[in-house]
Amino acid sequence: MKFLDLAKVYIRSGAGGAGCISFRREKFIEYGGPDGGDGGNGGDVIVEAVDGLNTLIDFRYQQHFFAGSGQHGMGSQRTGKDGDDKILRVPVGTEIIDEDEETVIADLTEVGKRVVIAKGGNGGWGNLHFKSATNQAPRRANPGQEAIERTIWLRLKLIADVGLLGMPNAGKSTFLAATSNARPKVADYPFTTLVPNLGVVGVDEVEFVVADIPGLIAGASEGRGLGDMFLGHVERCAVLLHLIDGTSGDPAGDLVTIIHELEQYGGELADKPRITVLNKIDTLDDEERVFLRDELAEVATGPVMMMSGVSREGIIDVLRALRSEIDDNRLRHRKADAPEEDEAWRP
Repeated sequence: MKFLDLAKVYIRSGAGGAGCISFRREKFIEYGGPDGGDGGNGGDVIVEAVDGLNTLIDFRYQQHFFAGSGQHGMGSQRTGKDGDDKILRVPVGTEIIDEDEETVIADLTEVGKRVVIAKGGNGGWGNLHFKSATNQAPRRANPGQEAIERTIWLRLKLIADVGLLGMPNAGKSTFLAATSNARPKVADYPFTTLVPNLGVVGVDEVEFVVADIPGLIAGASEGRGLGDMFLGHVERCAVLLHLIDGTSGDPAGDLVTIIHELEQYGGELADKPRITVLNKIDTLDDEERVFLRDELAEVATGPVMMMSGVSREGIIDVLRALRSEIDDNRLRHRKADAPEEDEAWRP
């Protein structure tokens, strides 16, 4: 599996170099004095959010990351070399969690954001630092500060504007494929989607990101099916799109089941703005559409829309409803097409 959203890593910063005890000894120089240099500082362990990554799969093959230690000080007032930093490059949206798996150390939600999670040790002072009027030949130096060693967890929560919810085979992947350039796996059996998928959707000259996660079933909070381990990827979304399969036989029951699983998951996920859509209406006649929509409206919060991902009926209205729930600062405007040149291109 190329998608990985949770990884355990072991890190260690660099230890500081020890200070040097040395005296200047040269011909014709009677009072050389102390000249021991300081030790170099140890390297830091840094986690940085970078663009172009959407999985933690690299941390499956390497779990130990050690920064370089500082070099010891030397005579002739020479300071030791600082240790090299160790940088862990992670996708945007990665949380750094302590070993207890509860305490969040940092949340990297922007490209270029970085945090030092293990500070390198300071280098020790050489005996030159201890020279004074009353102690002109000190014979002491400090050892370098010890390294910091710890275990952390990296948990990825994808950055998206819209999150897709629904039972298996509700048509989430079909919707994503019909509205974006994403090509998720689409088939006529449940749990076709095994890992989250992202797609960029455009409507009315603006674009936003939609996240498709594996379907939920009754008891997902207790580990049934694929469980609720992928719900974290829609926690950052501005709005949730809840797709209901119009051919399931009990659409209202499916809606109640998903809402119950969101409440069991906890947090603010159940309170997020949610748009309910009756999907696969291309298989229903007008009378069935009205009956199922009214049935869903009795248990849903807000109006119920209708759509078909296959025939694309009602898709534009759903996209516009999603756009209205997303803040303008999260939307991305499409780039205008480049103007055509009057003259033919010549080398």
